[in-house]
Amino acid sequence: MTSLAPIVLFVYNRPWHTRQTVEALKKNNLSDQSEFFIYSDGSKGAEDITAVSNVREYLQCIDGFKNVKIIEREQNLGLAQSIIQGVTEIIEQFKKVIVLEDDLVSAPFFLKYMNEALHFYERNQKIFSITGYNHPPKLMKIPSGYPHDVYFNPRCMSWSWATWEDRWLKADWEVKCFDQFIRDRSAIKKFNRGGDDLTAMLRCQMSGTIDSWAIRWCFTHYLESAYCLYPIKAIISNIGFDGTGVHCGEDKNGNFENLLSDQVEEIRFTETVCLHSELMKKARSIYKHNGIIMRIVGRLKCLYNRFIR
Repeated sequence: MTSLAPIVLFVYNRPWHTRQTVEALKKNNLSDQSEFFIYSDGSKGAEDITAVSNVREYLQCIDGFKNVKIIEREQNLGLAQSIIQGVTEIIEQFKKVIVLEDDLVSAPFFLKYMNEALHFYERNQKIFSITGYNHPPKLMKIPSGYPHDVYFNPRCMSWSWATWEDRWLKADWEVKCFDQFIRDRSAIKKFNRGGDDLTAMLRCQMSGTIDSWAIRWCFTHYLESAYCLYPIKAIISNIGFDGTGVHCGEDKNGNFENLLSDQVEEIRFTETVCLHSELMKKARSIYKHNGIIMRIVGRLKCLYNRFIR
């Protein structure tokens, strides 16, 4: 394996979740060889000063990595600006990056999978990002006989991801071509291959209703006719839907948490990059207006922001 990608973690005001995320990462067999950068966003006001302070106090105690560097923001940048700035800073130095937020618990072979995937697809311009997340089997059942350990999706995923500098720098965060895109029905149809909600979220972004780095990153995938690599078996579990997050409510049914294996697993990659029709049909059904995600959105008003952010 070539040089390891640095890990970048974005945290805010949830000390317990941050601890779970970091402790899981420490159990990865490549953690002690990995550079670890942590961006701590500033408080919004008096109501979260204590929580932000508690997170930062814990960060000072972190060990188990090659190096740990903590970047404490004096002001609250918000998630979108924090990620765009932070990832750009690190990726310009290291040329690749693995990104997590403070509510993502990883399996012990997460870093191995992400680094191996970064190496395997480094020269394949059809792949713009890699994630360790996949929906639980009750939402995303893999067809029997599917021959690979991974699949491809035009929709990127923000719940753990990795990319390379040359892909990241192609993102147009201002989405200058939006006016032309929104008048083109065939373009909208192509973008919505990743889910019926994508164009609606991009509209919200451009109107200022939401501030999402990820919908713009998804749009970059569309513009470049590129895909995100997913594992068929999740290596990440999202523990953030307990009502404590800024962008989410509570999901009592565990629709986003995965049972993670403690055993190191070998994941086989494929050089054949194409969309699997049955898998895409299943993935799209999750994001249909009457699908499980959209029904949950009806109960959790801010989940819409959280899921793409």
